[in-house]
Amino acid sequence: MALYSEKVMDHFRNPRNVGTIENADGVGEVGNAKCGDIMKIYLKIRDGVIEDVKFETFGCGSAIASSSMATELIKGKPVSEAIALTNKAVAEALDGLPAHKLHCSVLAEEAIKAALKDYYDRQGVAYDPAQFPDCAHCEGCGQ
Repeated sequence: MALYSEKVMDHFRNPRNVGTIENADGVGEVGNAKCGDIMKIYLKIRDGVIEDVKFETFGCGSAIASSSMATELIKGKPVSEAIALTNKAVAEALDGLPAHKLHCSVLAEEAIKAALKDYYDRQGVAYDPAQFPDCAHCEGCGQ
């Protein structure tokens, strides 16, 4: 198990924020056809702050740990901070991921951003499309 940090193992064995949110303000779902991981993020937002966040992830331990950590990193934060979440921040908060599992942290970032984009769309909030790159078509950024 030396391949994975204690934090990865903890978030895999004891994931935080698992589940769904009825009447969520934003929902984002992303997947990686190569590895089969699928992440779905639910957001409850009040006064511009992420009041609650839940996830459902079907995938490997790194995908579950990345989802869990990503939700912990944005819970209670303003939307403006959550939109800035990066896969690197997720991986660092987990004390690293093996190179061949870094795509799991990318999926977590993409799922959060997809849920935030859905929130903006539902609220009719204007946004810069560059904040929400469509990475589903590419082979990955090597991150």
